[in-house]
Amino acid sequence: MGQTLTEKILSDHLVEGDLTPGEEIGIEIDQVLMQDTTGTMVWLQFEALDLDEAQTELAAQYCDHQTYQFDFKNTDDHRFLRSAAGTYGAHFSRPGNGICHNVHKENFAAPGKTLLGSDSHTPTPGGLGQLAIGAGGLDIAVAMGGGAYYVEMPEVVNVRLEGELPEWSSAKDVILEMLRRETVKGGVGKVFEYTGPGAESLTVPERTTITNMGTELGATSSLFETDEKTKDYLERQGRGDEYVELTADDDAEYADEIVIDLSELEPLIACPSMPDNVVPVREVAGEKVEQVLVGSCTNGGYEDVLPAAKMVKDQEVAKHLEMIVAPGSKQAGEMLAREGWTAEMMAAGVNVSEATCGPCIGIGHVPASDSVSLRTFNRNFEGRSGIEDDNVYLCSPQVAAAAALKGEIVDPRDLADELGLDAPGVELPDKYDGSKTDLIYAEDAIDDELIKGPNIGEVPLQDPLGSDISGETLLKMEDNITTDHIIPATSDILKFRSNIERLSDFTLSRVDETFAQRAKEAGSGVLVAGENYGQGSSREHAAMCPMYLGIEAVLAQSFARIHKANLFNFGIVPLAIDEETYEKIEQGDDVEIVDDVADAVESGQEEFTIRVNDDWEATANLHASERERRILTAGGKLPLTKQQAEGGAAPADD
Repeated sequence: MGQTLTEKILSDHLVEGDLTPGEEIGIEIDQVLMQDTTGTMVWLQFEALDLDEAQTELAAQYCDHQTYQFDFKNTDDHRFLRSAAGTYGAHFSRPGNGICHNVHKENFAAPGKTLLGSDSHTPTPGGLGQLAIGAGGLDIAVAMGGGAYYVEMPEVVNVRLEGELPEWSSAKDVILEMLRRETVKGGVGKVFEYTGPGAESLTVPERTTITNMGTELGATSSLFETDEKTKDYLERQGRGDEYVELTADDDAEYADEIVIDLSELEPLIACPSMPDNVVPVREVAGEKVEQVLVGSCTNGGYEDVLPAAKMVKDQEVAKHLEMIVAPGSKQAGEMLAREGWTAEMMAAGVNVSEATCGPCIGIGHVPASDSVSLRTFNRNFEGRSGIEDDNVYLCSPQVAAAAALKGEIVDPRDLADELGLDAPGVELPDKYDGSKTDLIYAEDAIDDELIKGPNIGEVPLQDPLGSDISGETLLKMEDNITTDHIIPATSDILKFRSNIERLSDFTLSRVDETFAQRAKEAGSGVLVAGENYGQGSSREHAAMCPMYLGIEAVLAQSFARIHKANLFNFGIVPLAIDEETYEKIEQGDDVEIVDDVADAVESGQEEFTIRVNDDWEATANLHASERERRILTAGGKLPLTKQQAEGGAAPADD
């Protein structure tokens, strides 16, 4: 039986386990990337592990989220990250150089390599044949120290693309169609492998738009085979020697197949407030718009901004509306400026912003109250934009630019007829010739010791797992609670990412602003949630802060992959409950795990009995590998890894 492309790359990097879906495997990691809101904790944990130098083929640290540096704490974080990169041997991308995924794609992503990143959209380079996975920061630190990365072997699903995209439809519409069909939970435990003649028709930038937003499906990763389009892209980036031909075997067996005829796709849009709330643009046409943003790691490349620039040339954006373009990288922005497109956009009334993630997480360009914002981003979770009652739609650059000109949501095909616009199409530059001034390579490091400002704290450690877990249900939550709910990423909060004691004050504040104080007063407790708890960002702070506040267990109907791993990593027991139990438990109920927890976890017990208010009992399940049970028993991955290092075991043995 032949292998899928995913299986081939995993086989080449396998250090433990076998490629049976659902079974845990350990893989060797070639490259790691960090960004500024997660990277500080990665390096603090790397330091705590007493590691001397990055052991992966490549490590890269980017400053892309909090680039505006509203507070000295942000600037201190960036200086610390620069010093960590210099001390431990990583490349460093300065604030303003661009979003990690875009800059990594331009400079380092390579077919056939494995990439682990402390950002959930790390799978972006899957568009050029790299198997890239998002993970929590502690997993990055261990992998960077030479340890294996452990993950459940995913099912591999073949997404067969047929036909070609018609005018005014785009790669964004492909992934929106996937979300419409499969929902934000449809990719959990899966890798989507895109094949077929339709896949061959797409450029690498179009492919990376699709793999980037595979994260919104909950997928472990997304992947395209390599071909002449891949080789051509790398050659235009000056990296043609890194091309490797990678395809699945003709007789590869997939767990499932999804077929999409690209020729049948029309412009789509994700309505508030979930990426899978997708409808044709014409169904919501006429909705007044006050803000349009083109950019992000999904649609911030040169090839994404150029169609919007062409559409607004010699036009004017609507007077009641603001249009902002934030290129995904300085390379993209520099090239657009040299070709005159930045001036054309400015003349049309467009505000050209810095290359940053900022607006995607509510840092800058926050929408007005009671207004509609159209964005080419990947997430529109409620409140993520920086205002609680937002109305954010997700769409392609073509749909965004059309709305900016019309002042309301409009199908670009209809606007083209009205204004006589030509479809902008997809255009690659002859050469990606942006400067590399803001990329400091490891060999050119300017720091050789860590520089810590006063806001940079210590890594909190959890005690080993005890025999008893009991406490109040401090909060009961609904389905699809995101890591933005658990630890918001707005500028007033993000500046404390290096200070867990202070950051913990904001834990779950978007769900209940009294939570942190109540948790401190209680000293311990549990959380209860519905399905898909912890979806979204890879931020490990969403596990670390509840741990710091005394949360010992989370009882949920299901967990998002990265967040569940982070719960293990910080010693919080993730227990799965059924719908009946979820409905019956109320906030304020006392919950006790009847079993001797430490012994049960260590012995491999899966079913646990929970007793509520000394009144009724139910079953909860711990789905954990032997390795994850060792992590829980030790109180988390950091104390376990330190114990193993002191005992002479390598990080890979964890």
